[in-house]
Amino acid sequence: MSPGQDRSPVVPALRSARAVVFDTDGVLTDSAGVHAEAWKAAFDAYLRDLPPDVADTSARRPFDAAEEYRRYVDGRSRRDGAAAFLAARGLPADPAAVEAVAADKERRLTRRLRARPVDAYPGSVRLLRVLRGAGVPMAAASASRHARELLERAGLLDLFDALVDGVEAARLGLPGKPDPALFLEAARRLGVPPGRCALVEDALAGVEAGRRGGFGLVVGVDRAAGPDTADALRRHGADLVVPDPVDLLAAREGQPS
Repeated sequence: MSPGQDRSPVVPALRSARAVVFDTDGVLTDSAGVHAEAWKAAFDAYLRDLPPDVADTSARRPFDAAEEYRRYVDGRSRRDGAAAFLAARGLPADPAAVEAVAADKERRLTRRLRARPVDAYPGSVRLLRVLRGAGVPMAAASASRHARELLERAGLLDLFDALVDGVEAARLGLPGKPDPALFLEAARRLGVPPGRCALVEDALAGVEAGRRGGFGLVVGVDRAAGPDTADALRRHGADLVVPDPVDLLAAREGQPS
């Protein structure tokens, strides 16, 4: 926000930002869990079908949809996430294997999204509307090819001045997180240098991308509130960690600052 907006309805940390870039899954829409479920189904099917001589028993254990999702695939492109997990298990991560898992995940996710809608988080919607009312430029950025569809269904798409989703990232040849290219493109489309932008992100790879990209403020969203999740977000680059983006609203509205 511009320096003259001293009566801004957001906490001081955001007052220094002229624009805000938001991740979508897990930050704006309740879709991170849907992604995790699709990944688990795809990985578990792949692990069950491995030939006996490919890996030991420990490498075949089911995918952990909490810890392994957060560590290896959350926030990354489908192919990068598949490759990172397979490599972590000591399994072949050749292009054919990566593509097979990534394609299976995409099929499962698409079926799930068509079957049941995904809601937006009320607190996030509240923050978006406050920022829009204050005239703050905003962009949504996501590695997911479904981001536009999810934002449109949730009635949020019109609140953003720019959107860089997985479709755009593929068209432009942008590398995935933790490379900052996705977020830098969003800031470029807003016409604001990254150092004057805030980034709101829930994935470890995403906050690391924000730090690498030189964003002025990196906000980590810790909805899981696990024993180490907030510390992990800080270690990867978050300047500030909140349970919900609504907590960025000023205390005078009844929210912690």
